[in-house]
Amino acid sequence: MLIPTAVRADGAIKVDVLVATTRRPTDTPGVLFSGERGKEPQVTEISVSIPSDSARKVGQVQWPAKLPANPAKEFATVSVTPLDRTGAQGWLRQHLPKSRRVMVFVHGFNNRYEDAVYRFAQIVHDSKADVAPVLFTWPSRGSIFAYNYDKESTNYSRDALEEMLHRLAKEPSVGEVTIMAHSMGSWLTVEALRQMAIRDGHVAPKIQNVILASPDLDVDVFGQQLAELGQKRPHFTLFVSRDDRALSLSRRISGNIDRLGQVDPTVEPYRTEFEKAGIVVLDLTALKGGDRLNHGKFAESPEVVQLIGNRLIAGQAVTDSDVGLGDRLGAVALGAAQTVGGAASVAVSTPIAVFDPATRRSYDEQILRLGTAAGNTVTTAVGQ
Repeated sequence: MLIPTAVRADGAIKVDVLVATTRRPTDTPGVLFSGERGKEPQVTEISVSIPSDSARKVGQVQWPAKLPANPAKEFATVSVTPLDRTGAQGWLRQHLPKSRRVMVFVHGFNNRYEDAVYRFAQIVHDSKADVAPVLFTWPSRGSIFAYNYDKESTNYSRDALEEMLHRLAKEPSVGEVTIMAHSMGSWLTVEALRQMAIRDGHVAPKIQNVILASPDLDVDVFGQQLAELGQKRPHFTLFVSRDDRALSLSRRISGNIDRLGQVDPTVEPYRTEFEKAGIVVLDLTALKGGDRLNHGKFAESPEVVQLIGNRLIAGQAVTDSDVGLGDRLGAVALGAAQTVGGAASVAVSTPIAVFDPATRRSYDEQILRLGTAAGNTVTTAVGQ
């Protein structure tokens, strides 16, 4: 997959990604790094060609049907350049946009090296994020039967990720850093930040936003990790989905403790705990997933990837009005038949439901008014 092709198709977009890894190098052409654990972190610049928007669906990686890839219809590798520390620093300075933002992506369970590279290139392109893209890929064997090996590989990679984040935060040309982690990569990300907070007394101030997509994290452990990050921690946003089948399996493997990416943010104790911690939760349960496990909705939904690029990476607040929840509330208020018995389900009736402290306060007030209006309507109707 990663053997460079010299062919460039008309309209194809090139995405440059800086890739840091704790994987072991391999001599197999086009693989570069295996799923085994390397002794020292390595850095590579990889340029990926993505077909024009007219030739693909937003949210999807068009894997080659055969090799070499057809850049007009499929993702293809343009160049692969190993870098040393000085070269990586030069790449970063060259690719920083005017916003001076860096986006770090940490992939999840069951990912090969090329899986992570192509998926992140797709997210960067489809979200139109104004960032310098940096991928951190850890030793996953890319097998559904290697769950425990992958989990230990995240622990193996904590120091390397922490060190990379330190270097990004200390780089004068960098203004701020957003981290987005998927699935098991969420454990690695929060652990690295926890280590940083313990060592330094705080998380580096430039690390302002952390986005956890379908986080494969024990909810009790996450609560402890969050507390150890301190009061001046980054802003957290969660993407959850109650129909995530991959997390259902993880829950069974992990002693039937709720996984963070599968909780219902409308019920206690999660509703109150998220509000107290200032965590924004985007519930994607009503969205149709692109895979049978419903584990990759954050990257496959055009609405979600655009939300990531337009708002979350820029550190802007996402509220119900951004995704139509406010409109739903208005629609529910139109008639007593819709209002009675319907208020409790309003929050999940839109494809993307947002739960953040400000929205929750507004939502509660509107629900209270709706309930009062419904009661008055029913009273009038029955004459009592």
